[in-house]
Amino acid sequence: MSGNLYKEAGVDLDSANALVHRLKPIVRSTFRSGVITDIGGFGGLFSLNCRDMKQPVLVSSTDGVGTKLKVAFMADRHDTVGIDLVAMCVNDIVVQGARPLFFLDYLALGRIDLEVVEKLVSGIAAGCRQAGCALIGGETAEMPGFYQAGEYDMAGFAVGIVDNSQIIDGSTVRVGHRIIGLASSGLHSNGYSLARRIFFDNLGLRPDSFVEELGRTVAEELLEPTRIYVEPILNLMRKHRIHGMAHITGGGLYDNIERILPKACRAVIREASWKEAPVFGFLREKGEVSSEEMNHVFNNGIGFVIMVEPEEAEDVVSFLDGMQLGVHVIGDIVPREQGAEAVHIIMR
Repeated sequence: MSGNLYKEAGVDLDSANALVHRLKPIVRSTFRSGVITDIGGFGGLFSLNCRDMKQPVLVSSTDGVGTKLKVAFMADRHDTVGIDLVAMCVNDIVVQGARPLFFLDYLALGRIDLEVVEKLVSGIAAGCRQAGCALIGGETAEMPGFYQAGEYDMAGFAVGIVDNSQIIDGSTVRVGHRIIGLASSGLHSNGYSLARRIFFDNLGLRPDSFVEELGRTVAEELLEPTRIYVEPILNLMRKHRIHGMAHITGGGLYDNIERILPKACRAVIREASWKEAPVFGFLREKGEVSSEEMNHVFNNGIGFVIMVEPEEAEDVVSFLDGMQLGVHVIGDIVPREQGAEAVHIIMR
């Protein structure tokens, strides 16, 4: 009898073992203080040093990359979506004032392609280095017959820490506070089902099609990695008090800002306060998407929002500008009348 029945069924254990050894130096490049394990064990070990905190609280987040992966498949480019995976998790953690500690990933694919997986994990490691967190574990599942050839799915899991007294949950947001928006790097990782329909189905473009309005190819635009806001926000917190933050993901400015607003508060956003990146105007025009739907589906150029006291707004903008971030005062917190929507956007 053959001793390779599992391999004949589509799962190559030798390839999986070779992958672990190939990934070790990439993963180790993310290690930080607290890591007391190595890749290949049954679980990732991380030692908590909480001596500078009176009541440490762990903050966790999990997410994926969504149908942005379809663009990666079409373009056969796999080196950036790992950054997106980390960004979607760690940006949610820093919203609550937490510092990311470690990250785990789950990768499932029909067949292990060592070159592709190495690129994916290299992207994850790059994202972890940007966020200052360690990649301490993960799972690569080879599942023949479950995924189409050349396709895969990814999920990420991040854990951070914050002192209980320093948690930012929006409860101290008050009327009169200013709303500051940090520029996105593009679409980030949301709205891709609509974006793909407009680019590929409606317009018949290919990943390598050059779009004059964008100044680059479709793949270059759609695979631009999600911006990671961890370092600038943690640095800002050391100098200024932040009352509320929102990561602008699925649901756009409307849904994500509403999540952190007290019931008595309303956010008024002025779209004209920031310059719109070309991709958003392109999608609005070519896809005939209303401005209201654009603000529900896409980030429209604002990837992260913070709320501060009015007398601090100018200093906060100056501080973030010094970190080469596109930053603008985009609105104000006003009283919310009964029956009024939580977020009102004054369109361009």
